[in-house]
Amino acid sequence: MHATIASASTRVRASPRWRVVDIVTASVVAVASGVIFWLWDQASNPIGAPIEAALPGLQGIINGPWLFAGVLGALIVRKPGAALFTELVAAVVSALLGTAWGPLTLVSGLVQGVGAEVVFACFLYANWRVYVALIAGAGAGVAESVLDLTVWYPGAKASFAIAYSVSTIASGIVIAGGLSWLLVRALARTGALGRFAAGREVTGRV
Repeated sequence: MHATIASASTRVRASPRWRVVDIVTASVVAVASGVIFWLWDQASNPIGAPIEAALPGLQGIINGPWLFAGVLGALIVRKPGAALFTELVAAVVSALLGTAWGPLTLVSGLVQGVGAEVVFACFLYANWRVYVALIAGAGAGVAESVLDLTVWYPGAKASFAIAYSVSTIASGIVIAGGLSWLLVRALARTGALGRFAAGREVTGRV
């Protein structure tokens, strides 16, 4: 019975109107994500530099932790614009805390958010299953790959561009898509998402 309810609810189009609880929750998710972004900023270079030196292009595998906020926010709030809002606000928080990329952090947040948002829009904000989350994570990865190759690696060889794009997209699929989806389900089981469809479909409440 619960499985039937959950299956149906993942295909019900969300109301486009944002509630106060939607705004507050998306903002909380964004701020927490921004702090995680900032922490990952500090840890990413020691991890990514050796990968880049040994396997140029594959350092894109470390990009996933910067891509998850939009997917996570959208999976919880389920409103048009949630992915873009959450990812962009998270980028603002990260920039305010201080990053090596300065204002370009906001550009990355905007691009990543749009990449995920487009995917949810393609499914008419009516399908919140795991494969949609994975595709949204890939969408954020595609968007970030294009930005990075344009800004940071202009004129890169085709082999590098392909390796960087594939590794970034794979990281987006696994971390931004898969882990965000699992996190939403874990939060739902605690009752923290009881005011959201994402929480009710896991617990079987209508």
